Amino acid sequence: MTSAAPGVAPEADSGARQRLGPFDRLVVGMNAIGSLWIFAMILLVNGDALGRSFFTYPIVGTHEMVQISIVGIVFMQLADTIRTGRLTRADSFLGFLSRLAPRAGAALDALFMLLGAAFMAVGLWGSIPLLREAIQRNSWIGNEGVFTAPVWPVKTVIVLGLAVCLVQFLRLAVAGLRRALPGPVG
Repeated sequence: MTSAAPGVAPEADSGARQRLGPFDRLVVGMNAIGSLWIFAMILLVNGDALGRSFFTYPIVGTHEMVQISIVGIVFMQLADTIRTGRLTRADSFLGFLSRLAPRAGAALDALFMLLGAAFMAVGLWGSIPLLREAIQRNSWIGNEGVFTAPVWPVKTVIVLGLAVCLVQFLRLAVAGLRRALPGPVG
């Protein structure tokens, strides 16, 4: 068995098909919902374009729905991006260090994952009050009398996405720390 690349969950390494635990199923499920959401937005935008072009009748609220959907989709899919090691980062030095000193590379990777968890915690700390405010004030997006949509659902997705990303970063940090500890490498 090969060891996982830095920042990659062992189940994502080399396409291995392992049984996913409940948390991993949640993360994969959120990614799938995000993908379906993208498909729905494609249908909406195409329907709007066809309605404008052929019937001079656009779909009302398309702009607003796409605007809030982009944010929701990102937070639905971010945790799976982290889980599979596909989060964009410059890891040339980490890869070099991991080849030269695997334990030091694993420790540095764990540190990076802990920093990622810290950023998610800060985002979560700042987003919960915004969600609370959106619910209390019944905030909406759009033009009254034309199209309006509440913003609390997408704020809820942001809070959920940040919380799941926080846990995913912590899981990868623990895995990195385990690889950094004395014992068999792998």
